[in-house]
Amino acid sequence: MPFTHDTELAMLAAVALVNSGEDPDTMTTTDQLAAFLVEHSYTGRMDGDAAELASVRALRPALRELLTSDRDDAVALVNRMLAETKANPQLVRHGTTDWHLHAVEDDRALATRIAVETAMAMIDVIRSDEMSRLGLCDDPTCDALVLDLSRNRSRRFCSTACGNRAAVAAYRARKSG
Repeated sequence: MPFTHDTELAMLAAVALVNSGEDPDTMTTTDQLAAFLVEHSYTGRMDGDAAELASVRALRPALRELLTSDRDDAVALVNRMLAETKANPQLVRHGTTDWHLHAVEDDRALATRIAVETAMAMIDVIRSDEMSRLGLCDDPTCDALVLDLSRNRSRRFCSTACGNRAAVAAYRARKSG
């Protein structure tokens, strides 16, 4: 894998958060937010209320813009996110996770922490010139994002469902032709 463990985790979480806004929206309740936070190993302050859910949901368009931008536009967006949040990168270690970067305090709002973690991860993506690892699902009926962490850069679909749908469509097209 081309990225550090914390970069990979932050990118996977950001893509999952953006994709949660696709139809059907899978981030509509505080329970769904809590499950997302557990799945993606978020630490720090978590209010678990409707306001926090609304702020995290409101972050999705900005993350989508960042993750689908070209490299130069992504740099401007990352710099703006870090400046607006007054990010102060520091090495931290907690739980079973070894030294990694946090750029805002654990008591800051969840949406702020997610934005900053994504921006910090994007620094690695931009610096390693790996923007091509981010893209849109190849299923023409899907607008979800794809993060390709495969060695051979072969991931084309956001999910098995989209991959299967494309395979079935290709099979039917071959049979009818």
